[in-house]
Amino acid sequence: MTTKKTNIILFSGDYDKAMAAYIIANGAAAFDHEVTIFHTFWGLNALRKSEHVATKKGFIEKMFGKMMPRGADKMGLSKMNFAGFGPKMIKDIIKKHNAVPLPQLIEMAQEQDINLVACTMTMDLLGLQTEELLENIQYAGVAAYLGEAEEGQVNLFI
Repeated sequence: MTTKKTNIILFSGDYDKAMAAYIIANGAAAFDHEVTIFHTFWGLNALRKSEHVATKKGFIEKMFGKMMPRGADKMGLSKMNFAGFGPKMIKDIIKKHNAVPLPQLIEMAQEQDINLVACTMTMDLLGLQTEELLENIQYAGVAAYLGEAEEGQVNLFI
C-alpha cells in the first residue's frame, strides 16, 4: 500500500487560517497520511517562539521582528480582529467548546511526526533566524516543497 501524502502551504499569518491548516494536517496524519506543512511569509509566525530571543539583526529585520506576532497564540484573526478583541473572543469560544487551541494543535502535529518546514528564503527576507523558531522543525526552500507536492494526493494553500 502506498503512503498518501498531504502537503499544506501555510502562507497566512491569521490565527483562524493557521488553526484550520493544523486541524486538517492532524486529521490527515490520523488517517495515516504523510503530512508536510510548508510555512512561508506570514505563516512563519505560527513557528515563532513566544518569548523574545536575543539575536543580531539589522534595522529592517528588527522592525519586522517587532511588527510580526511572536508565536501562534499572538496571531490575529482574518476577520473581526477588532484591535485584538476578536482573538480573545475566539479563544474563549474554543475553550468553552473544548476545542484545541492553535498552540496545542502545533504540539499535536509534532507528536504525530508532521513535517513542519520553515521557508528559508522567506526567513532571509524577514530576518528570522533559526533560534527564533520552535525546536524540531525543518528548514527548506521552494524546491523541497515542490518535490513533496509533486508526490502529494492533497495539496492545499492556506
